[in-house]
Amino acid sequence: MPYHWSEQQDGTVRLRLWPYRSLPKSGFVAFIGATAAFLALPLLAVLGSPILWALLPFLAATVWGIWFALARSYRSGEIIEELELGRDRIHLSHRAPGKPAQDWQANPYWITPHLSAHPVPDYLTLTGGPRVVELGAFLTPEERRRLCGELAARLRMLR
Repeated sequence: MPYHWSEQQDGTVRLRLWPYRSLPKSGFVAFIGATAAFLALPLLAVLGSPILWALLPFLAATVWGIWFALARSYRSGEIIEELELGRDRIHLSHRAPGKPAQDWQANPYWITPHLSAHPVPDYLTLTGGPRVVELGAFLTPEERRRLCGELAARLRMLR
């Protein structure tokens, strides 16, 4: 599960959400190395000929393109959402790389989690405060359904 509940000593409950990573950093390095090695194998046949210099820029551009795409994917996956539940307030913080943090606060007594079918299946939102906010848009539909149930139960315990 790409989220974790924790209880603080002051009685508040924290929920931390993050996107799932299927390729760890060590796998990233291994994949780029293996790609470069497999692309270099055909170059052995043309060593010492002018064809090597014609193929080399394209193969280097391919490795760079794969590296750039995976690095960009890692940066976009550094989103962190933190939800803090207390008796007197609920605070949601959404931090994405390169963007200012977005914060939302409300009274937990009036907050209800909702699942809707728009814009994605089982879209999880929190309503009851000054505006409707999304929660865990990067989670799978099954994870959002489970999180909605857990969040509803925690909010009932606060009341």
